[in-house]
Amino acid sequence: MNSSQLFCRMLLTALAAGFSGIASAQPAEPIKIGVLTPLSGTYASLGQQVRWGIELATKEINDAGGIMGRKVELLFEDEEANPAVATPKAEKLFQVSKVDFLTGTVSSASTLAVGQVAERNDRLMATTVSFSDAITGDKCSPNVFRVNAKAGQQSVALAEWLSKAKPDAKVFYLGPDYEMGRSTVHAFKAAAEAKGAKTVGEVFAPLDNKDYSPFFGQIRAARPNVMYTSVAGNDTVRLFNQMSEYGLLRNLTVVGASGTVTSQNLGAMGKNAEGFTTGVGYSVDLDIPENKKFVAAFEAAYKAAPDLYGADSYGVMYFYKAAVEKAHSTDTAKVRAAMEGLAWMTPQGKKTMRAGDHQAVQDMYVTSLKDGRFKVLSKVDGAAAIGPDTCKRF
Repeated sequence: MNSSQLFCRMLLTALAAGFSGIASAQPAEPIKIGVLTPLSGTYASLGQQVRWGIELATKEINDAGGIMGRKVELLFEDEEANPAVATPKAEKLFQVSKVDFLTGTVSSASTLAVGQVAERNDRLMATTVSFSDAITGDKCSPNVFRVNAKAGQQSVALAEWLSKAKPDAKVFYLGPDYEMGRSTVHAFKAAAEAKGAKTVGEVFAPLDNKDYSPFFGQIRAARPNVMYTSVAGNDTVRLFNQMSEYGLLRNLTVVGASGTVTSQNLGAMGKNAEGFTTGVGYSVDLDIPENKKFVAAFEAAYKAAPDLYGADSYGVMYFYKAAVEKAHSTDTAKVRAAMEGLAWMTPQGKKTMRAGDHQAVQDMYVTSLKDGRFKVLSKVDGAAAIGPDTCKRF
């Protein structure tokens, strides 16, 4: 080998080493998370809180170095709170966008449908909103987790309060006519009747119902002193404002699901929502350091107060981060195993993911709307509120 050939070989070796160094210095591929949530329609206000909570947590995580050194990339799709819309969009997120994890579904029917898509694609998902007990009960999935409180947890807390506040409760039920509405009514009816309440009637209205007055004659005839409802979003606005217009709110205690009255629809109801009482896993007034930090950051970012959807959606990002770091991987099987039994910190304090049904265990509160703000009335320990594990699929 002459000196010219030797020089060329040395130059090629140096260049190869240089390119290798450049390649190794390239940033790691981002972790992709799909956010499938209603960005339009009746539940758009709920989806707004979901988006804000997830984006706030993601910014904090990325600013701190990401997850195992990888940045988090969010990909949003509008599920319109409609399982027929949510299913193909979930397929797209898994198959085309190649997301590592999916969250954001609001409609319980959407969560159940998308859970099947997650199973087919061997990916994991978590809801931060859906209430139906079936999601972590008789329709549970090994690929689906729930970080928010289910209907049964809310109902235990609310029924306990009602038994003391209204020991002679005669309850009329009005729910939206789909999975969440029927599940929440069933859960609260069972809990309230176990505490001595009497059921005097029930109706289920179509989702996105414009006129509730056809139901008012039935409500009057039943003569309730308590009404339970689990309508949400714009449906709540129409229901409460029409009940006020027809004089039905007088001498009636209105209670309901935690998503019925939120910071997003409260302004459109004003005093018509005053006194509404609910069992809930979050209150902006929780006096713990994690919540104070979260509320300050949320209000600074969005010039609005968070509600339970914003808080739980913020918390799901730290749930996924903790699981990936525990698993040292984004592999589905490894992350699933890490999520089961995982404890992590949220604006509500510490939560634990029950391994048997993938339902988060958390303290529950009863809050009531006074002067336009929810006030905490009582608390039920998480272990007492969660109820038995009824999942039999895994």
